[in-house]
Amino acid sequence: MVAALGFQPTPRPTQAQVARRFLSEVLRADYPAAYQRLAPEVRATLPPTAFATAAGPLRHLGQQRGQAVELYKLGTWLSEGGGHEPWFYRFSFASDSARRPPPVLLEVTFSDTTARQVLGFGIKNR
Repeated sequence: MVAALGFQPTPRPTQAQVARRFLSEVLRADYPAAYQRLAPEVRATLPPTAFATAAGPLRHLGQQRGQAVELYKLGTWLSEGGGHEPWFYRFSFASDSARRPPPVLLEVTFSDTTARQVLGFGIKNR
């Protein structure tokens, strides 16, 4: 009956979409929304005030370079023991699109390729 009414369940966002939304929220200083995207184990050790402090440098860069970002690279680093580091997405500021390589990258990490909660974030200077 539900299908007959044309109801379509909302598709689950992709990991790239989650990473982009998280960065967008941080760059707009919507820290409460961004904080909710963190993995439970991260929230357990990082109170909201500490998160806002840690996210401040990204917000500051967004004020300088603009809030538009573009996906630059995604992947994982293989470790010598055969394991892997967390899955990462790196974004560049759209204002840096003519510069290769971009001088600054914003990184969002996940525990693996199926996770939808943010494990970490930061700035990667080139």
